[in-house]
Formats: sequence, structure tokens, C-alpha cells
Amino acid sequence: MYDDASFYTFIPSAAPQEDRQTTPKHKRRQSLLKQPNEDAQANERTLDVIGELSTAVQQNAGPPKATLSRRAQSYSDFHYAAKAVLDRDVSLGKGKGTGSYPGIKDDLEFADWYDDLENDLLDASHEEYTDYLKQLDLYSSHLDSLLSDTTNTLDLLTSLSDSFKDVEAQTTTFQNQCDGLTQEQKRLTQLADGISHNLKYYSFLEPVTRRLNAPGAGSLVRSQEFSSMLARLDECLEYMAAHPEHREASTYRSRYRLLMTRGLTLIRVNFVNGLKEISADVLKRIAERQLNDTTMSALLYAKFRVGASELKEVAQEIRKRTVRAPGVDTGAESEYLGLMNELYTSYSATRGKLIIPWITKKIRDVAVAPSTSKELVSFARNSISYMREMCSYEYDLWREWFEGEDGLYDFLESACEPLYDELRPRIIHENDILKLCELCTLLQTRYMPDQEDDEPLAANELDFSVLIQPALEDAQTRLVFRTQAILRDEIERYKPKPDVLDYPACNRKVSLSGMKTQRPPTSGRKVSNAEPTTPMPKTPMIVEGGDSPNGQWGFDTQAAFQGWYPTLRKAIWLLSRIYRLVNSTVFDDLAHQIVHQTTFSLHHASTLISNNRTPADGHLFLIKHLLILKQQIVAFDIEYVVTPDINIDFSGVTNTFYELRERGGLFDPRNLWKRMGGNLLPKVVENMLDAKVELDGRLRGVITDFTTAFADKITNPISETAAAKKGFDSLKAVNQAKSIAEKEVPLLRKKLDEYIDDRRTRETLVSAVQDLVVQRYEAFYERQMREKHGETGSSRRGSKKGKGREDDVWDVDMFEEWAGGVFMVGKVLGREEEEDSDRGSGRVSF
Repeated sequence: MYDDASFYTFIPSAAPQEDRQTTPKHKRRQSLLKQPNEDAQANERTLDVIGELSTAVQQNAGPPKATLSRRAQSYSDFHYAAKAVLDRDVSLGKGKGTGSYPGIKDDLEFADWYDDLENDLLDASHEEYTDYLKQLDLYSSHLDSLLSDTTNTLDLLTSLSDSFKDVEAQTTTFQNQCDGLTQEQKRLTQLADGISHNLKYYSFLEPVTRRLNAPGAGSLVRSQEFSSMLARLDECLEYMAAHPEHREASTYRSRYRLLMTRGLTLIRVNFVNGLKEISADVLKRIAERQLNDTTMSALLYAKFRVGASELKEVAQEIRKRTVRAPGVDTGAESEYLGLMNELYTSYSATRGKLIIPWITKKIRDVAVAPSTSKELVSFARNSISYMREMCSYEYDLWREWFEGEDGLYDFLESACEPLYDELRPRIIHENDILKLCELCTLLQTRYMPDQEDDEPLAANELDFSVLIQPALEDAQTRLVFRTQAILRDEIERYKPKPDVLDYPACNRKVSLSGMKTQRPPTSGRKVSNAEPTTPMPKTPMIVEGGDSPNGQWGFDTQAAFQGWYPTLRKAIWLLSRIYRLVNSTVFDDLAHQIVHQTTFSLHHASTLISNNRTPADGHLFLIKHLLILKQQIVAFDIEYVVTPDINIDFSGVTNTFYELRERGGLFDPRNLWKRMGGNLLPKVVENMLDAKVELDGRLRGVITDFTTAFADKITNPISETAAAKKGFDSLKAVNQAKSIAEKEVPLLRKKLDEYIDDRRTRETLVSAVQDLVVQRYEAFYERQMREKHGETGSSRRGSKKGKGREDDVWDVDMFEEWAGGVFMVGKVLGREEEEDSDRGSGRVSF
């Protein structure tokens, strides 16, 4: 409304800055009544002034000239315009005062005149304030007009705002009505679209029924239109399955399923007809002329690759419908899968008619070849290599006809039947365990995947191990059977000849043969003891030289195995041959049987040797061979967890009936009822066949028997039985025991040298005999002290050191010191022997 910023700064005088600096500031004059009347000079000046005022009044008589002032554009312009008018009126008034003084006749007139003049002067002194008051009045009236205009404007704006609110409310109402109409339109449009969308799944039934049931519908199978029609059928089936609440949805669904089956059946018929055409063409060309291998191969594979891609796309229509989303078209998968399996079966049958006769001919040619006719491993190597090549070709051809490997390996197994038919009888009739082992090794190393290799096969790579697995299982089964037969015939039922049980003569024979092959010593060091030549291997070994001619079973028996008992030698050989060639569980079971039967055979041989020679020979024979067996089975990863051998024990039942019969109450029900909770019911007995535990137990037992036998012989004069006799002389008995010990210890060491190769093992056995002798003497000494002093117990050790009286029994410490000098445990080994013993790793602790 106001275009001048000075409106917002209300200043009475808005003159420019330059005018305010040049215009002198007005100073108020003093009143005449207050001025001092000092002299006449002052009166004269007063009279002059009065005259000037009178002249000005006379000159200013009458109204001022009218002037047209510019309309104030702002408050400042209005202020300046009003001030100019007032200044002009003042100047005109001053001009009038310059006239002649009015005539004054007497003092009274002068006083009146003077009073009037004084009033005029007073009014003239208040003129500036009066002008300012007028100016303020003018401003006030102007502001009142502005306020009035502003009030009117605000009223107008208020009325406009109310009008706008009314318009806005009407517009909002109109917009809401439009939105409602739009939503209704959208709902109706969606409803119409939904109806149209739903109807298309129902309206598709009639045209597709006509298309699939029309004559010549099979000719459309390989067209893109047919694939699109099957895709529409999939959509319709999925829609019907997803909206079972629709009316007649189940009816349409069943009809669509019938149409889908009809379409896929047309695909199957077309696929089978295509296969028959190709097969008929190939058979016709084969029958027309005699073909060589190259031409036959080209005909069998090149002809089948011509139409493979087109028929593969057709077969894919069935395959991709065999696996569907969960809950969609439930129950149709098996039907579609049956159609796909029919394609696999048709292809396999068609290819089988062409390649199986050819494969059979080739396998028979390999079987009658001179190099493979009687050699199992050579035949298996050549025939399996040929089949692997054929299966690789068929695998590549299959991938050109089908997507995926479903049904592939069934077809390849049928193609391998000629190989199985020729190889299986050869394996069954093979009795040579070495050839069976070689066959298993060939199949495992060349055709089976490495168990330690976790990398899977490539996506498009043939897994030939699946096809050769039946042949490997046949070979392993035959190998296990032959192993069990050898175990039964040559270990369990082995009957040793007298020369086999001629121990320690057998050890000496081996010793002589071993000394012939030894080189003469190059140093001047004297060899104290001749080393026996029934060497006990320092570390476990696995026999790998199966083709060595030096032994009956294919390994060198002139070295470490000459001094071994035949059943032990056979057991280690069997374990070495079947190790890693059969399943680990089967091997563990066989290993436990072999170790168990070998342990029993060694124990039986030990008994025979004890009867023919001495008990010490039998014990040392058994100790030696059990130590060898324990060392050797460490090389085989035998899991010592055996399933229990469960038997039913009816001995309690028979004993109960015999007891009742003898008592005469066999037919008394009360006696039967009383015995029901006892032995009348049969018992279930579990025999744990843990070969390692059994071996350790027998080894500990025979060591105990051996040491006890020597200890009993030495301590027999001081035994409790001898001490209980009348006239027992303790001193004489002790001396007799010492004399026996001095004679028996060299014999003990001699026996140990004849059987045990490891020096530490020999010293351990001597130490065990010494400890047992000292324990027996300690018990004897305690009995003597109790009898002599009448005490309930005495200290084990004597309180005196050094030698005792010659007519007194030695205390335990003295006897132990003496025994150490006689047995010389650890002292017979020289420095060189100690170093050799430290390098040995075959020592077994008991």
C-alpha cells in the first residue's frame, strides 16, 4: 500500500540532512513582561519592533494566495508540503508588520495597544508549537484515514478468505466424489480383467481338445506351436490347482490332465517312431553288406547323431514335467515319469539291439585270444578297457539324445552284460589267490576313484566305477571265499609234521644258513654271541612281492620268514594279500578270524613241542611267535571292535530235566514252575572275539608260565611245601637254591638265545625270572623270621648291611644283591650291543 519506507519511521521533521545542517535552530524568545525595562533605548527598540509588526500585519491583511500543492505520495511528502504552506504564511505575516504605527492618543490607548501587542507577541512566540500541533492533527487525521482503509481492506480480505474456504470445501467434496468414481471404475476394470483372465483358462479347453484329438495331431509334435500349447496346458493346470474353490475347477483340472497326457503320449509315439526309423535304416545297411569295424562304428554313431538334437527337444517336453513344484498337479508326476522311462527304455532297447551283439563278438574275440584265454588278469584288463571305450562313446551319444543321466547307467549296465557273463565264470573258477588279488588291485587302482580324493567328477564325465563295481564285488567275494578256505585248510586244520616241530633244531638250521650269507667282520672287535638266524623283523611288514619265485605263496621265504611256524607265515601272508583289497569291515572280520586261528594253532604247536622237548621250549616257541604276530598285525589297520558271537545255551534246560528225572518230579507242574526262574530257560551267551585282547592275554599267560617254571625250579628247596617237611634246614635249603640258580641261569640264557632275537626282550625275561625268584625268597625269609621270633610280621629288609653270618640265612637285600650278580641282567650286553638295541624298534613290552 505504501511504497515509501519512511512510512515506518514516524519523525515530525523529515527534512533532508543538508537542510537541517544549514537552517539555524529556532530559539524561543523571552516574554516582554519578563524582559527588563532598563532604559529608554530599550523602549525605542520595542517601538521599532512594534512598528515592524504592525506593518507586517497590514501587509498580510487578507487571505493567502491559493497554491496547488502536490499530492503527498508518502508521509514524508505530506510533512514537507504542510511545512512549506506554514512557512509561506509566516513570511506573509512578517511582511505586513513593516507598515506605519497606528495613532496612539493617550496612555490608555497605548496600554490597550500594548496589551494587544503583547498578546500578539505571545501568540507569535507560540506559533511554532501551534504549527506543530496542527501538523500532528494533520498526521492523526491521515493515519485515521489509513486505519480506516486498512480496516476496510482487512474486511475485504476476510470475506475473500471465507469465500476461498467455501470454494476449497466444495473442491474437496468434488475431488472425493471423483476419487470414489475412479476407484469404482478401477474396481470394475479389475473385475472385468479378472473375469477375462479366469475365463481364458476355461475357454482354452475346447480348442485344445479339438487340436489334440484331431486326425494327424502327431505331425505337430516337432513344431513350436505344439510346445506353446503344452505350456498353456501347464498354466491351466497350475491355475486349477491354485484355485480349487472355483466352481468346476476339479472337473477342468482332470480334463486338462487328460489332455496333457494325450500330448505327451503323442511325443512318446513320435520319439519311438523316430528311433525305429533310424534303427531300421541302420539294420538294413548292416544286412546289405559286410562292414568292417570303422564303417560299423561310423554307421552306428553318425546315423544316430543326425536327428538327435530335434528328438532331444521333443523328449525334453516330457522330462521337464516329471519334476514339478510341491503341491502342483499332485499325482501326475508318476504318470509323466513313466512316459519318460518309456523313452529311456525304447532308446536302450533300440541301441541294445545294435551294439550288444557287436560287444559280445568283441568280448568273445578277446576271450579266445592266446594271451588272454587262460589268464584271468590279462582277459580282465583287455576286455574292461574295451568296455570302457564303448561306454564312453555311448555316454556321449546319450548326452546328445537326453538331458541328464537318468536311465543312462541302467542302459550301460545292460551293455556290459557280455563282459559280466564272460568274466564272472572265470572269477568263480579261479583258485589262485594271487591272481584274484591282482585282479582286485587292477580294478581298484585303474577304474575305481581314490577314496582320499574328495574332488567330485566333472558334470559331463562318465563314472565308470559304477559299471565295474559288480565285477569288483565278484572278485572280492571270491577272494574272501578263498581266504576263508586257506584259513580253514592251512591254518585251522593244519597238522604239523615232526620236522616242523623240531625246535630248537629248526632255529639252528636257519642260523647256519644265515651265517653262510653273513660277511666277515672287518673290525677287530670280538663278537661275543652268535646271532640267531631266525630274525624277528624290527618293524611290521606287508608282503608286496607276490610274484617272487622263492616261496610257495609268492614271497621270499629264505630271509626273515624261514624260522616262522607255517601257520604264522601263512597268516601274515594272507593279511598282506587281502589288505586294502576288500572292504574295511570285511577285512577286520577276516583279520580277527586269522589272528584267532593262528593264535590257537601256535598254542597247539607249543603244546606238542612241550610234550616232545621241554616245557621251556614250548613256552619260548609260543612267546617268539606271538611276539612276531603282535608286531606284524600293527601294520594292518585292524579295528578291534568285533560284533559279539551270540549263541543260545540250552545246557541249563537239559540239566534241569535230568535233575527232575532223577528226583522223580519230571511231570509235576509245581516243580517245573519252581525251576522256571532258574535254569529252565535257555541263556544267550555272547562270546567277544577280540583278536588283539586274546593275543595279549595268551602272550602274558605264556610269559607268566615260562618265568614261573624257572622260578619254581630255582626256589623249589625254599618253597612253602619243602619248608613244611620235617627236618627242614633253612640254611641248607638256601644254599641249595643258590646252587640251582647258578646252574639254571646259564641254561635260561642259552634257551633264550636259541629262540629270542631281541636282546632287550631276552633281558626282560631274565629280569622277570629274577624278580620272581627274589619275591619267593622274600616270602621264605618272612616265614623264617616269624617262626624264629614268633612275630606276626617282620620287616622285609634286614637292618644290617654287608655279609651276615655264614651259619645264618641271608636277608632279602643280601640275596637280591647275590641274585643280581648271578642273573647279570643288563650286564651281558656290551656297549656295541646296547647301541644296536637302541636302534631297534621291534621290542615289545610285556
